[in-house]
Amino acid sequence: MPETGRDEYFRRLVDMDALEAFLTDELGPANTYDVERHTAGHSNETLFVEWGDRTVVVRRPPPGETADTAHDVLREFRVMDALQRTDVPVPETVVACDDEAIIGSDFYVMELVDGDVLREAERERFASQEHRQRIGEELVDTLARIHEVDYETVGLDDFGRPDGYTERQVDRWRQQLEWAFERTEDDRAVPELHRVSEWLQESVPSSHPQTLVHGDYKLDNVMFAPGAPPELVGVFDWEMATLGDPRADLGWLLSYWRDAKDPEPSVPELEATFMQREGYPTRRELVERYEERTDTEFEHERFYRTLAVYKLAALGEMFYRRYLEGNSDDPMYPLMAERVPALADRAIRIIDGEEPL
Repeated sequence: MPETGRDEYFRRLVDMDALEAFLTDELGPANTYDVERHTAGHSNETLFVEWGDRTVVVRRPPPGETADTAHDVLREFRVMDALQRTDVPVPETVVACDDEAIIGSDFYVMELVDGDVLREAERERFASQEHRQRIGEELVDTLARIHEVDYETVGLDDFGRPDGYTERQVDRWRQQLEWAFERTEDDRAVPELHRVSEWLQESVPSSHPQTLVHGDYKLDNVMFAPGAPPELVGVFDWEMATLGDPRADLGWLLSYWRDAKDPEPSVPELEATFMQREGYPTRRELVERYEERTDTEFEHERFYRTLAVYKLAALGEMFYRRYLEGNSDDPMYPLMAERVPALADRAIRIIDGEEPL
């Protein structure tokens, strides 16, 4: 039977024999072995590996050229490994590997966590006002715990440069966007993003708190345990984690959280709408709980929300470049031709005060 495009892409992700040999050395032999690609994510690749009577998870970057540190899975492993003995819920880490000869990239292995990710719809067991409220509270309280980690005690004192983090974020995502534009502007341009970039550079707060930050904290990067009431049992996708400004994490979370008054999503493939139902906290209520939980005021909220949407646009444009270069089979990537301009429009609405908190 001829090899399909999806088969060819999977072959680029993993050398089955080489991975089997690696896992045999690390975990011991297994009488069953199978690998399945998890297709719900859109950044790093996630592979579920059946290894005897257990299932482990392998994380690796996508194949092909990537922008700078946008897919640093070893960084992701390090922070999760450091958090094993804290009250931040993370998967149990197993082993990391920087030998690209095995599957063609760095990768790491972690244990599987049992539960549900609320990506496109709420679970029926959570469809009550009390449980909906609790989902928002669990989400905010866990973010607060991340920001309260004593990063020196857990060995992450050299994990980043918290001074000047926010200014560097603006510059870094501008550079990521320019990397994408090298290819995508031949197809279509998004000049509105240049205006957003200029506004962000002019509006960077002069100072900020300094904590561990997740970098991609949102509802579909956490997992809730089976059963009810909602209990958050896992935080995933730590590839962007560093030491920096916790308000950037809150702005990012809010960029994905929808209120009943909101217009249609800019990227419906990524933005769930079920939290617009009665019982879920509003964005403002999430902010108020975070401020109460951390005793930190969410100052410059318009800047942080604009920065979040700008980052989304940059990610989308990087996805679009990978699509144009044939380095992804993700069906969402070609849609970025239209979605990124919509995100640029949303960022300008926030800047102009037309999309309030």
